[in-house]
Amino acid sequence: MVMQLRKARITDVKGVHKLLMNTKADEGLVLPRSYNQLYSHLRDFFVVANEDDNEILACCALAICWENLAEVRSLVVASELRGQGMGRKLIDACLSDALTLGIYRVFALTNTQSFFLKMGFTEVSKDSLPQKVWSDCLNCPRFPDCDEVAMLMEL
Repeated sequence: MVMQLRKARITDVKGVHKLLMNTKADEGLVLPRSYNQLYSHLRDFFVVANEDDNEILACCALAICWENLAEVRSLVVASELRGQGMGRKLIDACLSDALTLGIYRVFALTNTQSFFLKMGFTEVSKDSLPQKVWSDCLNCPRFPDCDEVAMLMEL
């Protein structure tokens, strides 16, 4: 199997949707994303694809929130491939993208603080993030009883 990390393509939307829905959304660890949301935000996504059959094995998005602030979101690695460094590579791609765009503050809302701590993020109060960040929370099945932790990296 030949795997490639790259920016998402229009032909990847169904594979990203399947990965998000089957792998993590059912567990409540990522917000479900509709096809419309994925098509609208396709440019935010990086994927790891099996180049032999174009199966999407992992994905992550960098969403711009505000001036000098972006969110790493929708980080999912297929269960059979976890622990092989794909998550780290996807986060690195997002951080590189943020730097290219001139964004120097990147945050994540997560239940897996240990992973983000290893990546160099630090835990911050959710109140330190602008209100605009919370617009997606209205669609979360856990709203208003959020148990996620805000993690921030200053680049």
